[in-house]
Amino acid sequence: MKYDFTSIIDRRGRDALAVDGLGGGGSAPEKPRDGFDVIPMWIADMNFPVLPAIQAAITERVKHPAFGYFIPSDAYFDSIIDWQQRRNQVTGLTRECIGYENGVLGGLVSALEAFSAPGDGILLHSPTYIGFTKSISNCGRQIIHSPLKLDEAGVWRMDFEDMDKKIKENKIHVAVFCNPYNPCGRVWERWEMEKAMEVYRANDCVVISDEIWSDIILDGNHHIPVQMISEDARNRTIALYAPSKTFNLAGLIGSYHIIYNRYLRERVDAQSSKSHYNSMNVLSMHALVGAYGPEGHVWVDELCEVITRNVEYACDFIHTRFPGVQVAKPQGTYMLFLDCSQWLSEHGKTMDELEKAGWDVGVAWQDGRMFNGPYAIRMNLALPLSRVKEALERLEKYVFV
Repeated sequence: MKYDFTSIIDRRGRDALAVDGLGGGGSAPEKPRDGFDVIPMWIADMNFPVLPAIQAAITERVKHPAFGYFIPSDAYFDSIIDWQQRRNQVTGLTRECIGYENGVLGGLVSALEAFSAPGDGILLHSPTYIGFTKSISNCGRQIIHSPLKLDEAGVWRMDFEDMDKKIKENKIHVAVFCNPYNPCGRVWERWEMEKAMEVYRANDCVVISDEIWSDIILDGNHHIPVQMISEDARNRTIALYAPSKTFNLAGLIGSYHIIYNRYLRERVDAQSSKSHYNSMNVLSMHALVGAYGPEGHVWVDELCEVITRNVEYACDFIHTRFPGVQVAKPQGTYMLFLDCSQWLSEHGKTMDELEKAGWDVGVAWQDGRMFNGPYAIRMNLALPLSRVKEALERLEKYVFV
């Protein structure tokens, strides 16, 4: 490979929540006991060296000694248009359809404020990304879950009848869609999205589609933007993107929306601007341009190969070595969502005990209950394969025994 996905980076003291946040309470894992180093597998960022072109773009800008007010460059918009065309075969995207957001969740809240009122029901699938839960609840909306179901092949599927029923019963007109799906890792097929969008169309729902994971697609799968499903989908969907998951740039802040429908776009833009703080960081702008250049395409292709290999290794290990633990093999993202219900029942353990046992030996995995998975654990596999192997071996030796 051209790029480095094997070096183990020491992130301690380098502004890394993934390691420095341990033991801080809240949703953070506890620190390991003496004798074990930390393998960060909880918060959704990566433990690989960043694409060098990003550092080069930021460094070049930092050489100039002025950092005053600015407007987004043509290169910024052109990079997004080119990236979407080359990665997702998007056509007809113009700069007028692209808007800046401080974060995907900030864009979600702006869209909620534009098209719903406090107390309104918002349809989500479940298990549910915790960021959705907090953002929707914090702005006073009511979350209505439509659970995903595992089919006979162990693939997570939407229940279209349940979606339609919940929307009608709760008079819902805004739905949040996740494509690819976090935390289950589904990359939706075209027919699935067509049926989902037909449910939304029939019930006159505005769709807010989180597509932040759209670049991290595992071998054999293909991402289709919701807005490419049909002309109706193009006109009822607010799509949210960012380079942060793809290139590990969350600390720089910077996302964007794509909204083709003028009415939707103007409403969201109006809400996004009201705080006067939804504004781009100049270094974030240059980071995106560096990321979405020619080297970025090569880097992401290699990243997806690495994550595919990590996922295959981890799923095979879990299936053969951890009896009673189920995992549906993800098709995108770098997260695993383990169902530990059978193992807990057979061993008379609680979720708290299981979680703590992993933390004690340095496997900093994440409580899946906050994702609406009552006996689940979420694991981040965006690490060198050597660290993934070490984590699984520790779990086999000390935890799933």
